[in-house]
Amino acid sequence: MTAENKAIDKETIEEIKKDLLARKEQIMKDLEDVAKNDEHEADGVGAKFPEYGDKPDENAQEIAEYSTNIATEHVLEKTLKDINSALQRMDEGVYGICKYCGEPIDAKRLQARPVASACVPCKTKLQNNE
Repeated sequence: MTAENKAIDKETIEEIKKDLLARKEQIMKDLEDVAKNDEHEADGVGAKFPEYGDKPDENAQEIAEYSTNIATEHVLEKTLKDINSALQRMDEGVYGICKYCGEPIDAKRLQARPVASACVPCKTKLQNNE
């Protein structure tokens, strides 16, 4: 292992896990603000539709806020999925290992992007469609 590819230690993983759990809790709270339970949605959650009134400008404001809520909900759900995946990899003892090449992911990458599941070379190859 080169100095450039320094694997992450267990203490750092525990710090990252603590941060991910705190982020997960905050995301769950944020989702409550923009979404509601909806059995008709595949994930059981749908964006809240605000009710301001019946005037045209109020209707336009409702639609604009609803559109924002949908976009926000999608971003929060994606982030939550990534966090849950990282936490699962920690529980399985494979956190910090690239899912493509099986090599350790650089500790600096994991500290910058704790949900990363691929090393920089593999991610670069994927993004460049190599």
